[in-house]
Amino acid sequence: MNEPTQRQQSILAFIQETQQVQGETPSLREIARHFGFRSMTAAADHVRALRRKGFLETRPRHARALRIVSPLQSLRRPVVDIPLFGAIPAGRPDDRQQDAKGCISVDIGSLGIKPTPRTFALEVRGDSMIGKHILDGDQVILEHGRTPRSGDVVAALIDNESTLKTFVLEKGRPYLRAENPQYPNLIPAQELVIQGVVIAMIRKLT
Repeated sequence: MNEPTQRQQSILAFIQETQQVQGETPSLREIARHFGFRSMTAAADHVRALRRKGFLETRPRHARALRIVSPLQSLRRPVVDIPLFGAIPAGRPDDRQQDAKGCISVDIGSLGIKPTPRTFALEVRGDSMIGKHILDGDQVILEHGRTPRSGDVVAALIDNESTLKTFVLEKGRPYLRAENPQYPNLIPAQELVIQGVVIAMIRKLT
């Protein structure tokens, strides 16, 4: 049996994670969207290659017909591609739109995380979170849909402006706290929307 490429390992991991979380495997459209492919053709090509190598089977007359034949645990290094959606300010809030920049490949074993279809990454800009050892240029991995606990680092929209801060719940009222005394607390005037809770961080050493 031929070994899958790194990208094919990532697709296998995504298929398995989706099956574990949702109870069914993803469609070709969902695979293409997750990995930023321009069309479903690229996703279909990877799936066909994985079928030829014996890692996937398809079930006739099923809308979501993929089935993993060889478990991912048999692969030497479980590597997953996590979508990277631009940068987020760890400074003062910013109303810039997030631009998709592709994916980052992570070894989930070494990071100790279990990515799901709701996992995504952002690049940090600014120094307001240095007290949490999050620096300018770091990449944070977040889970969308997770309910934050007081003290969690979150990506948030506060009054329609995005920022990365510590979520604080005090006497039932939420606000965002910077981990740098040069920056003030952020108290929502109208709305606070949590976009994701930080579950891991990656730092590139130069």
